[in-house]
Amino acid sequence: MIGFDNDKYIRIQSEHIRERIAQFGNKLYLELGGKLFDDHHASRVLPGFQPDSKLRMLSELRDSAEIVIVISAVDIEKNKVRQDLGITYDEDVLRLRREFIDRGFLVSSVVITHCNGQPSAETFRRRLEMLGIRCYYHYMIDGYPHNVAKIDSPEGFGKDDYVETTRPLVIVTAPGPGSGKMAVCLSQLYNEHQRGNIAGYAKFETFPVWNLPLKHPVNIAYEAATADLNDVNMIDPFHLEAYQKVAINYNRDVEIFPVLKSLFQGIYGHCPYQSPTDMGVNMVGFCISDDEVCSQASKDEIIRRYFTALNQLAEGLGSEEEVQKIQMLFGQAGISVDDRPVVAAARQRSESEGGAQCAAIQLRDGSIITASSGELLGCSAALLLNATKHLAGIDHSAKLIAQQLITPIQNTKLTYLRGHNPRLHTDEVLIALSVLSLSDANCRCALGCLPQLDGCQVHSTVMVSPVDRQIFRKLGIGLTCDPVRKK
Repeated sequence: MIGFDNDKYIRIQSEHIRERIAQFGNKLYLELGGKLFDDHHASRVLPGFQPDSKLRMLSELRDSAEIVIVISAVDIEKNKVRQDLGITYDEDVLRLRREFIDRGFLVSSVVITHCNGQPSAETFRRRLEMLGIRCYYHYMIDGYPHNVAKIDSPEGFGKDDYVETTRPLVIVTAPGPGSGKMAVCLSQLYNEHQRGNIAGYAKFETFPVWNLPLKHPVNIAYEAATADLNDVNMIDPFHLEAYQKVAINYNRDVEIFPVLKSLFQGIYGHCPYQSPTDMGVNMVGFCISDDEVCSQASKDEIIRRYFTALNQLAEGLGSEEEVQKIQMLFGQAGISVDDRPVVAAARQRSESEGGAQCAAIQLRDGSIITASSGELLGCSAALLLNATKHLAGIDHSAKLIAQQLITPIQNTKLTYLRGHNPRLHTDEVLIALSVLSLSDANCRCALGCLPQLDGCQVHSTVMVSPVDRQIFRKLGIGLTCDPVRKK
């Protein structure tokens, strides 16, 4: 179901950004929140939003634009991972750079923020320089963001490396939230001013949606997505005071606004913005075509984020506070994990089989298929076979892959590859199906049904392996897992 008009979004959003560029003459730092060409969060909560919509829009400006990628030294130090891609932020910097260059954009440099002597940040900087990538340091500032006098001084932004740029539009982006994009933009405004240059700033952030209610599911889903940062959506007090209108923003933008206002006053003698909301160019709220569809999708996303937080906690990567915050958001959205049908289905099958490792998938027509682990297959691999057999109209009792064909694969895993788990993973099952499809019509039909799994939802009663997680992601399947390790 579609709830968002993507064509309208590209049209009116691009028009609005052009207006903002014209407002500041020939130098604009555009802070890009969220993902530029793979914004899967937006596509999940706004069905119809294409993950590369922002890229397609900004491509029209590429000849006058350059990109600066920002990464926090704190995120490098703790090996923070992008959950949608399963790679660390530092690896994603290199991936982003390659993707941007392949699409014709100039990527001028990388800025490492929140520097405070972290050894891993220095190691990453050396790696970038060996690859011929310009790299700059921006430092921690005591009292940030409240000590405006220090921030706007040689001991604040004045200590940061000045990022050399050559084009009128500088797009500042990052692998994820909390990387320090806004601080980089503000630091550049300060350092441009010190060099006698005039520059402007604008914020291109999709969430929270300023013209939706504070407790709208789309905005609550944003809080769930940034629970590890402890972001809080709030009514913009500056906007309310200036215009007597309610607009939604979040705490970090509200906190930093006095700094931005002070910087603009120092550079221009006045601030062109009356509120944090004024800084933004977000038009996404005007393009929701079906509020009910987007609300339901956002509630599903909150539940998905909850299970992700539970899994990270179980792996020693998350925190109790993050889990508790999302649990609190459940109350605001009026939801529970029972609203995700595959959760109950997987758990019920596990209970009926004495605690076996089980998984369930909800197909596009609402049908729910389940599977459990056995001696030959893990529950994820068994689920793929059961789902594709159902879609292809193959009798459930039919064996797509005979045991005598699975046994040699298991022997290779255990004997030659020195593995410990004899069960086949999803990738191994798909390869076996591919080989058999040359001579077996059922296998051929089952493989042909794989595209029908795009957009389907899966829940597992155990945390699945990285291999299975990646296969589900490539198939477009939304996955959640109970925070239980495989035995």
